[in-house]
Amino acid sequence: MVVAEHLPSPGASEGTLAVARRAVPPARLGTGPTYPAVVTEEPAAGDEAGLYGAAAGGDAPSDAEVRDRLPDDLDASGYVGPYLFPNNSRRRIAGVLYLLIAAAAIAVPLVVDEDAVLVNGGFTAGGIGLILFGLYCLQAGWNLAVDENDALVAATREVGFPVGHASAQLAWRGLRSRPTWRILLYSNEPSPSSRGLVLVDGVDGGVVGRFVEDNPEDWTGLDP
Repeated sequence: MVVAEHLPSPGASEGTLAVARRAVPPARLGTGPTYPAVVTEEPAAGDEAGLYGAAAGGDAPSDAEVRDRLPDDLDASGYVGPYLFPNNSRRRIAGVLYLLIAAAAIAVPLVVDEDAVLVNGGFTAGGIGLILFGLYCLQAGWNLAVDENDALVAATREVGFPVGHASAQLAWRGLRSRPTWRILLYSNEPSPSSRGLVLVDGVDGGVVGRFVEDNPEDWTGLDP
C-alpha cells in the first residue's frame, strides 16, 4: 500500500505543496483487518487559508489579465476581404422549428389513449404558445435588403458635412422588430468639429431619424 502525503516543499514559495510517497507493507491475511490507502492533506507552513488559499494567493489571474473573447465565427478582426453581415431573415428558421415542435405537441394528445399518465392538456397549451411565438419569429424575419455600406451613403447625405470617421450598428425597433441601422458620423477633419447620428431603415433604406450637433469631444491630444 502507498500512502500519499502533502508536505511543505523545501525551498518552494509559501503556499506551495509537495507530494511525498512512502510504501506501507500490507496487512497479512488472518492477522487483522486491512485498511485502504489514506491520503492526508495539510496546508503548507504560513498558509492559514488552506489549500484553496494557496491557489488564490498568487496563482489566480488578476482582473486586468482577464479578457473577453468572441467566438471565431463572430470575430471579424482577423478577417481579410469584404465582410457579409448576417441577414436578419435567419429568424425565420427558428420560427419554422417552433411551428414544427408545436405541431408535434398538439398531435401527441390526439394519438395517445385518454388514460395516458404522461400526456395531458399541457401539451396542447404549450403547442398553442409555440405557434404564437413561431408566427412572431416569421413576421420578425425581415429581409435585410440594405447593408451597412448603403446605410452609410444614405446617412452621409443627411448630415450635411463631409464625413471622415463613421461606424454602423444594427438594431431593431418597434414591436415587429424591424432592423434599423444606427450610423455614427464625424466630420472629415483632424479634430472633428461636427458629429451626427442617423437611423436608416434596413428594409427599404429610408431615413428614420437624424441628429447633428457640434462635436463636444476634445480630440486635440490625438493629432499626429
